Formats: sequence, C-alpha cells, structure tokens
Amino acid sequence: MGRAKLIARQAWRQLNRISVKLTEKKPLGKTGLNVPRIIYGTSYLGNLYRALPYEDKLALMQKWFECTEKPVVIDSAGKYGAGLALEMIGMGLADLGIAPEDIVISNKLGWYRVPLVTDEPTFEPGAWADLENDAIQTFSYDGIVKCHEQGNKLLGGTYRADLVSVHDPDEYLFAARGDEDRAKRLGGILESYQALFDLKKEGKVKAVGIGSKDWKTIRELYEHVRFDWVMLANSFTIFHHPPELLTFIDKLHGDKVGIINSAVFHGGFLTGGGLFDYQDISPASDKGRIIFPWRENFNKICARHQVRPGDACIHFSMSHPAIVSMALNTSKPEKMNRNVETLQRNIPVAFWTDLKADGLIDPDYRYLGS
Repeated sequence: MGRAKLIARQAWRQLNRISVKLTEKKPLGKTGLNVPRIIYGTSYLGNLYRALPYEDKLALMQKWFECTEKPVVIDSAGKYGAGLALEMIGMGLADLGIAPEDIVISNKLGWYRVPLVTDEPTFEPGAWADLENDAIQTFSYDGIVKCHEQGNKLLGGTYRADLVSVHDPDEYLFAARGDEDRAKRLGGILESYQALFDLKKEGKVKAVGIGSKDWKTIRELYEHVRFDWVMLANSFTIFHHPPELLTFIDKLHGDKVGIINSAVFHGGFLTGGGLFDYQDISPASDKGRIIFPWRENFNKICARHQVRPGDACIHFSMSHPAIVSMALNTSKPEKMNRNVETLQRNIPVAFWTDLKADGLIDPDYRYLGS
C-alpha cells in the first residue's frame, strides 16, 4: 500500500464516531456560491502554536468531509505558517483523493513567502512553530497578484483559491504612523482590491471579500470597495453586538453581500480561556472590570439552563438572518462533531430571555428570546 493511502487509512481509523452531517447550503450573497453553515479554519495546519504531525493534519482534513456535505469550504492564508497551511492543504487533499470540485478554498492574501534567514520568523514571533520559511507583507497591485499566484502554487497546482480577500487590513491601517502614512497604506489596500477584482474579471477567482477583526474598518473600506462577501471577526458575538454594527449588517444584507461570522468566542475567553481577543486582559483593568463579571454571570445562566457556553456563543452568532455561515477552527477532529451537533439542537427561549433580563445581551435584539 502506498504512503498516501496508508496515511489516509490511519487517519480515518483515528476519527471518532460519525456525526450528524451538515447538508444545508445557503447562497453566499451574490457570489454564485452555496456554502454550508460551517466553514473550516486552517491555521493549525500551518503549525499555529505547535507543530502537528502530518497524520493529525490529515485527520483534520478528512473530518471536514465526514462532517459536511461536499463541497466543503475552508479558509486559509499565506500568513498561516508562511504558506505551510496551503502546502498541507494541497498535499492532504491529494492524498485523500479529493476532487477539486469538492472543495472551495478561501485564501486571504497580503503575506508572501520568503526564505527564513533569521532564527525565527519575523512575523508574529512566538505564534508559529518549526517553520522553515518567513513571510513579508505586500499590499499593492503587483504584490497581491504575486501572493495569489504563489498561493495557488503552494496548493500544488490541482487546487486553487476561489474566494480571495486582503488579510487583516485593519491591522495594516492601525500600524500607520500619522495621517500621511495611513493614506498611503489605504492606497495600497485599494490597489490590492483593484487587482483582486481584475482577477475575478479574468475568471481566475470567483468572489472577492474582506476579513477583519475591526468591523469599522470593513465599513470604511465598503465606501470604496463593493465586496462580494464579508467575514466578521471578534465583532458580532453574544458579548458584542452594538446597534451600529447591526445597522451595518442590515445594510450588507440589503446589498446582497454574503456574511461569514468568525472568532465568536473572543479568542476563547467566553468559553473559559485566559485571553480576550488574543490579548491578556487584567481583571483590574477597565476592560477587565467589564468582561470578567459578564463571563461570570453568563456562566451562571448557562448552568441554570444546562446550556454549554460554547453552544450559546455559536447559536447567537448564527441567529441573525444575514449570517450565512460561521468559520470555526480547531486542532481536534472530535470538536468538529460537537460543533455540527450543536447546530442541530435548539436552545430554550427562556435562556435568551434570562440573558436579556440580566443585561448580558441587548434586550432589543429581536432574533432570539421573547
């Protein structure tokens, strides 16, 4: 038996019980693509925090197809392990015998692989393990085209990215040193989007979108760029859903822009983690005096109604009719089963009513509770 078939069989045997499969697909706005309710993140394939063995990465990829009816949709980026995630995707899909039409790949662009010439990569020190390459940021017309070409090459040639976007434009703008530098950076982002829409006209990609942790950056860029789809991160959650964000979501929905929700646990904090939006927040800080009591009260109500905090986060974040899908990321295949099963369950109306009564969610939020 060949190496690929052997590894694939071993990965399959390692999978847990068969879960309920996601079969429903919804249109992603006017992109022409129908997507499942869960999109799978791929940062762990790029050795986020630790280097997973190839067999474990293959098991994650196999699980996508066990949990979700084809075509499966995944979200990746050249930044993930300086292109390592894209390489693993191409290799793994080939080893599993996945046909190109059975997978839709989203690639966030703007980071270009270069040789590693320092002791560790220069981007996001400490976040990535055992990398053999580095990555540099390239926001420009030609730079984004090069990123797109490199991404498809890393995927191995058989597979390609149909959904493309600019990676973390909010962070790029926030790093500006003064108004002049910010204007220059904004110009680079807009050039990048011109390139992506040109690629769409040429038939090289199917849809152009944006992903950002700061939703106000999406709103600003939407004044210049009419995205096909939007990915919100750390924005529309059970903890954070201000009226102005809901107004913007309604506008996107009215414009037939597909919306994907992501990072709905605020970096794991809402389910008991120590970091909030990937930052270490002191309980004594101004933000800490808000988020820690909120989580404590949230956990009490969850316990009262026998609802898991993570289940509540998922259901809330999918509750708005404008949300087409949710991006979830895990390094454990069994958690994919759990996430799929969570979407098949209902949460009692009384739970949402109690959250509103205690001021943990907006009492005027009309899609959940009485």
